Formats: sequence, structure tokens, C-alpha cells
Amino acid sequence: MRWVLILWIFLMSAISYLDRVNISIAGSAIQKDFGLTNVQLGYVFSAFVWAYAFFQAPAGRLADRFGPRRTITLGVLWWSLFTALTALVPAGFGMALLMLVAVRFLLGAGEAIVYPASNRLVAKWIPTNERGIANGFIFAGVGAGAGVTPPLITYVLINYGWHVSFYVCALIGVVAAIGWHILARDVPQGHPFVSPKELAHIEAGIPSAGPPNAIRKALPWGTILSCPHIWFMTVSYFAYGYSAWIFFTWFFRYLNEVRGLDLRSSAFYSMLPFIAMAICSPLGGWIADLLTKRYGARVGRCGIGVIGMGGAAVFIALATQVESARLASLVLACGIGAQYLSQSCYWAVTADVAGSSAGSVSGFMNMGGQIGGAITAILTPMIAQSFGWTASFITAALLCLMGSILWLFVNPAVRLESQA
Repeated sequence: MRWVLILWIFLMSAISYLDRVNISIAGSAIQKDFGLTNVQLGYVFSAFVWAYAFFQAPAGRLADRFGPRRTITLGVLWWSLFTALTALVPAGFGMALLMLVAVRFLLGAGEAIVYPASNRLVAKWIPTNERGIANGFIFAGVGAGAGVTPPLITYVLINYGWHVSFYVCALIGVVAAIGWHILARDVPQGHPFVSPKELAHIEAGIPSAGPPNAIRKALPWGTILSCPHIWFMTVSYFAYGYSAWIFFTWFFRYLNEVRGLDLRSSAFYSMLPFIAMAICSPLGGWIADLLTKRYGARVGRCGIGVIGMGGAAVFIALATQVESARLASLVLACGIGAQYLSQSCYWAVTADVAGSSAGSVSGFMNMGGQIGGAITAILTPMIAQSFGWTASFITAALLCLMGSILWLFVNPAVRLESQA
């Protein structure tokens, strides 16, 4: 049953990225309807990410307090509502830009729920030595959702208009939320379909968890924020978010407008990085679990973090030297694929370190990542306008290098509950 729940979170992860990346594909049509400049469109992009960033820690706290079942259900319904409302903003209205920014901000606040709450579920449902592959599958949904978005949204946009594409995304989210609420429970002890054998396996793999209600309150923020290893991962995840969000916001337009590919070719080649994400996220989790079992978490988690982020820095920098748009797309796909090898390590370590406060800790870490994403949504076109697109990607590569180095200072054996 634990893997059924992980599969469903994978689906909701894909839907969340469908609902956040659709606006980048529809960006040209929205610009035309609303008369927006690239910088103004950047404000619309970044409004989502700023809300998504700053609501991460509160969302994690809600998941720790009320459980992942209710918080994820309400979060998905919330963001589906504001996905639909994006298409209802009137183009001729004098404050249309402000309304677009407000709607995307509120959509981002709803989507902030999904990953901190899912990590809270991982902390209660998934044994420690399976958390790499579990988080790998969850974040494979990022690549799956973002990879499906370009051809799906392009098809609907060409045939029915960009408004309809947002309504379709909203409907998919509502169906997923209802299915989750029926299927999920906060702890395995309360699920009718968990066998005694599976329950024994889960409890044996989480030795520090104790009885399901042994720890009712999340750890104080002072305990969380005084741990240097949380800060190392958070700053590293800032670098992760900065480079990853280039692909979620500007990559499609980069291929179309800078590299000169037509709309259909841009839709095809912009899928490649997301296919790489979908493959490398579970692959990295699987490798990390194997190495953790054999050599310990220091090698299995931190080692993959160093290699993944370091590899991303190399590939992203190399792509700037490639003249062919199609080959550059392949090299950039290798870069984001290398980066996603390390994705599950961030979340597995926060679940191990934080235990019953996994929602709060992972939410704080993800806040750092999404602040990086919010900055790149605005800063990337500004750097490109002043210094060229090569400088934009070199900036991302240097941050990935910094994120790789920070993994060397993380101790995955720390347990915040023991310290408290």
C-alpha cells in the first residue's frame, strides 16, 4: 500500500507541474492578449514562485499538524481553482496585469502544500532504506508533468485556445484530489489495506518513530534553525531551484525565440529536459539507496548530491558553447538529468533528520529552492538582456557548483528529535 500512495503522489506531482508550466507554453499567447513585455511576463511567472517559496514552511507545518491526507486534498483543490481563474482574467481590464499576478500568487500558495506534505507521509510510511527511491518516484512526477505539458498545451492552444488548456488542467487536479482523499491515510496503522506483514516492515524500517502518535507536536523552529546541516541543504537547494526553474519558465521561449526553432520543434525539444528529470530522479534515488545500504548515508546521500549537482554545472556550462539548437537541447537535458540524480537525496535526508517534523524541515529547505526559482524567473531575462543568454546559463552553472560543494558539509546522521 505504501507504494500505491507513492504512485498517487507521483501523479499529483506531475499535475502540479502541469499547472505551473502551462503558463510558460501559453506565454506568447498571453502576452499578445494582455500586451505584456517580457519583463512583465516575468513578474507573472515570479508571482507564483514567490508564493510557492514563502508558503513552503507554513505548508509543512500544516502537514505536521493535520496530516498529509487533508492538507494535500485541500491544496490540490485550491490550486485547481486558481488554475481555472487564470483563464478568467479579462484581457481588456485596466488592472489585468495585477490580477494575473494575484491569481498566480494564490495558485503558488496552494501548490506549496504538495512536497512538504508528501515528505511528511514518507517519514511515516517509508522505511529509511527505501526513501531514496520513494522520493525519486515522487519527483519523477516533476519531469513527467513538465514533459507532457509542452505537447499537450501546444495542441490545446493551437486547436482551442490557451484558456481551454487551463480549464483542462484544473479539471484533472480536482479528480486527483478526490482520489487522494479516498485512498490516503496519515499513518499506516490506520489504513484498512495495510497487511500485518507490511506494517511490520514499515515499523522495523523506522526505528525512531515509536508509536504512531508518540510525537504529536512539531519541533520548535529554534531547534530546526539552529542545525547547520539544515542550512547547508537549504542553500544548496537554493542553487538547485535557481537552475531548475530556468527550464520551467524560460527554456521553451529560449528555444523558440533565441535558438530559432519553430513552435512545434520547440515543443518537442523542450520535452527532453523533462524526460531526463523523469528518468534520473528515480534512478538517482535507487542508486542512493543501494550505496546507503552498502556504505552508509554519507556516501549514498551526500555523495550522489555532490556528483549530481557537480555534473549539472559541467553540462549546463558546456551547452553554452554548442551552436546547434538541437544539440544544445540534448546537452542541457543531460545537465538537468544530472541535477535530478540528487533530487531525492535532499528529501530523504530531511525526512531522516527531522522525523515527525519532516514537513516543516523539508518545507523550509524547499523555500530556499523556490526563492532561487523566483529569482531566476526575473533575473534570467535581465542577465540575458544585458550580457546575453550565455551569461544566464553560466550563472546557473556556477550556482550548481556551489550547491555541489555544500553537500560535503552535510551530516545525514543528525537526528533533530534526539537533540531536542
